[in-house]
Amino acid sequence: MDVIDPTAVQRAVFVVAERHDVLDTPWHAERRVQFVYVSEGVLTVRTDSGLWVVPPHHAVWLLPGALHRASALNPVVIRTLCADTEAVPVPAENCVVSVEPLIDELLLAAAQFGADYPAEGPEARLIDVIVDRLPLLAAAPLSLQYPRDRRILRIADALIAHPAQSGVLDELAARAGVTARTAARLFVKETGLTFGQWRQQLRLLIALERLGAGTSVTRVAFEVGYNDVSSFIAVFKDSLGETPARYFR
Repeated sequence: MDVIDPTAVQRAVFVVAERHDVLDTPWHAERRVQFVYVSEGVLTVRTDSGLWVVPPHHAVWLLPGALHRASALNPVVIRTLCADTEAVPVPAENCVVSVEPLIDELLLAAAQFGADYPAEGPEARLIDVIVDRLPLLAAAPLSLQYPRDRRILRIADALIAHPAQSGVLDELAARAGVTARTAARLFVKETGLTFGQWRQQLRLLIALERLGAGTSVTRVAFEVGYNDVSSFIAVFKDSLGETPARYFR
C-alpha cells in the first residue's frame, strides 16, 4: 500500500492503515483530528496531561494541535481516520471508545482507497456512513488525567515509574513536600478521582499495556502492585466487565 502524507491530502476525511512490529513515535502534533482504531495489539498514547491505552476493537480520539506520542510494545495494526475538524463530530477531549464490528469493517474498506476517491460516489458515501456512526460509539474507561500541580505531579510521576510501590498517600505526599490532606484534595480537584482511584486506574492501564504485550496475568498482577492474582482479576473484571483472559480473547 502506498504511504499517504496526511499534510498533502485535500480530502476532508480519509482513512489510512498501518502495521508496526513495535512503535515509539517522537512527540508530535497533528493539524487534523484523528480517530485511531486498533484492530490488533495495544496502543498507548501519552500527552503532558494524560494517558490513554487502546486495546483491540477500541479507538482513541486525538484532537488536533496537542503534542503527543504513541507506543506499542508488540505488533499493532491500526486504521486511522483523519479529518478536518468541521467534517466530523469532534469530542470535547481526547477519549477512548469501544468500536462496533460495523465500523471495523467500514474502516477496513475505506483504508483500501485511502485519500484517493471522488467527491461523489460509493467511496464518499462509505465515508459518510462512518462519520454518521462515530457519535454513537460508547466511551470506554481507558484514560487517566494527570494532575497539574507540580507537587501532586511528583506523586503521580513516582507511581508511574514504579506502579507496584505500596506507599500510602502520607508517605508519598511527604516526599513531594505537601501534606496528605492537600494532596488528597488536589487529586480530586485536578483529576476527578481520589488518590486511591487514580492509582488503581493507573495500575489498570499499565496492566492492559503489558497484557497486550503478552506478559502473563500472574506476572502483570505483581508488577502493578497486587499481592495476589485473584484480587487483580477481580479489579480488572469490575472495571472492564471481563477477566483478563476473556478481554483479550
